[in-house]
Amino acid sequence: MLRFSLLTLLVLLGSGLTLRVTSHEESGEWSCESNSEIQVLADFAPGVITLDGHADDWKDIDGFDFSLLPALDPHEDHEYKDGKMTVKAVHDGNDVFFLLQVDGDYAYTKGDNSKCPSVALMFQIGDDATYHNMGGCKEPRDSCTNKTCKGHEVDIMHFSIGNAIPGRLYGGNPIDNRDGNGGDRFGHLVDVYAWNPHCRYLDGMGPSGNDSSAQNDWKGAWWHSSFTVHSGFVEDDSPFSTGGQKGTYYFEFSRPLRTMDRLQQDVQFTIGGSSKMSVALWYPVDGNPWSGSGHYTINCDWVSFDIASGGSKLTKSAKSSSSWDAASAFSLLFSVAALCVAIFVAYQVSRPKNIPFTPMENL
Repeated sequence: MLRFSLLTLLVLLGSGLTLRVTSHEESGEWSCESNSEIQVLADFAPGVITLDGHADDWKDIDGFDFSLLPALDPHEDHEYKDGKMTVKAVHDGNDVFFLLQVDGDYAYTKGDNSKCPSVALMFQIGDDATYHNMGGCKEPRDSCTNKTCKGHEVDIMHFSIGNAIPGRLYGGNPIDNRDGNGGDRFGHLVDVYAWNPHCRYLDGMGPSGNDSSAQNDWKGAWWHSSFTVHSGFVEDDSPFSTGGQKGTYYFEFSRPLRTMDRLQQDVQFTIGGSSKMSVALWYPVDGNPWSGSGHYTINCDWVSFDIASGGSKLTKSAKSSSSWDAASAFSLLFSVAALCVAIFVAYQVSRPKNIPFTPMENL
């Protein structure tokens, strides 16, 4: 998917400048043996998830396991050494929630994103947008516009945690949204769109100028299983844990199913509908900073992302309700019958007995 850095690096995000990226050249022909049957399903589960980076509330949600292969060379010999990534998703009818779970020794260097893990989600917007080349528009950087690349739009959420405190929410905030862009000057959880590797921008920014109507619609948090403090961290607690400890990273995100986007920069989800997505991971292997193109992805092509309707569960609920109603009706009928019998017995016991008088001389 993201065959280079989604944002290299996010230092520029708070500056309000349009994002420009140095291209990454491929070493040969692109080849992909994709499993077209793999998917991510967001089931209907209202009131279940709290967005805090912890995975406890996801324990009953089914996940989908993916091998992580290098984005530029998806070969099994170079698979991410610490194992697969588990992707989970649910929705509550208004928001969609994601959990990315991946094993990895704890690595964190405050202020240096490339020495911390980083993740991204990418979704197809335009009908012609390909996974390969991040939308696949053929136009070079100087000529890509919303007209020349129309139909090749992809939506990207990218989270680099070098300045993000574990368990705290990042993403859309009043300051950046007031400025009308998809940036996040606090934690670098940004909302981006692109047409190809050379033409990607924060929402609300682009080659033809900025638009003040955009905003960052994502929120998210992260956690690592080696943390022993669960009451919450502050910035002074950095680096939060000892480097090199084995464990699992958790990245948790949410976004409204539908956004106020009018610029073709956000994917729009529909309950009962299907979209195309991918997930990427950057990790400082052996303590070495990761490079923009040196990341792993869950597949070398789009993965189907389906938003389940609540109908099946509502139907089950209706059936359960109907069964309960029948049982209740029977119970009520039985109770009424029992009450009638009790009243009859009480009446028979309490009514006066008319015993005829017999004079003693007749005895």
